[in-house]
Amino acid sequence: MANTKSAEKAARQAEVHRTGNVALRSRMRTAIRKVTDAIASGNKEAAKASYQAAVPVIDTLVNKKIIHRNQASRHKSRLAAHVKALS
Repeated sequence: MANTKSAEKAARQAEVHRTGNVALRSRMRTAIRKVTDAIASGNKEAAKASYQAAVPVIDTLVNKKIIHRNQASRHKSRLAAHVKALS
């Protein structure tokens, strides 16, 4: 347990931040899953639409420093390549 008042407050804040970060990361994973499901179904229009919806969600996590920008770029690049490969 924390020894000082400031350490106790930091621990409280860390817990609040962690729960928010978990929720945001979950939203990103859900958005990515929607794109991959649309790709698996072979529906290019649905895949494009879900990709367009997923990109801002991924970028939001980068701006909040929850994921690294290279990780976000990798996700977006791979999803875009899969969407483009659909005939």
